[in-house]
Amino acid sequence: MRTWYQRLLPLAVGAVLLAGCASGQAGEPPTGAAAKGVNEVAAKDEKFTPPIVEVPAGTAVTWKFQDRGVPHDVKGDGFNSGKPRSSGTFTHTFTTPGSYDYACTLHPQMTGRVVVTPKQ
Repeated sequence: MRTWYQRLLPLAVGAVLLAGCASGQAGEPPTGAAAKGVNEVAAKDEKFTPPIVEVPAGTAVTWKFQDRGVPHDVKGDGFNSGKPRSSGTFTHTFTTPGSYDYACTLHPQMTGRVVVTPKQ
């Protein structure tokens, strides 16, 4: 017959694992200052650099996949780089002012934002 702690141990381990998955930074949009006038973002070291860019409407932003064989993608509201890849680029032109959050679907902690300002 198992003791009380032998019966509860699997439940406790499961609860800790579930709490860890639910409380991480996954999917949270980036914070901080935007890199103004920058229209290239690197997907490298399992992060987007810079995490926030600010561009005028009509600007094409290019993501470069360069994470030593680790595949990534870019998926946001209204744009998607398609199948994950570990090299190459993806470009999307932002025509409407606003804030566009995006993430890598394979690594949800990899998030970024494009802030589009009115054309000047």
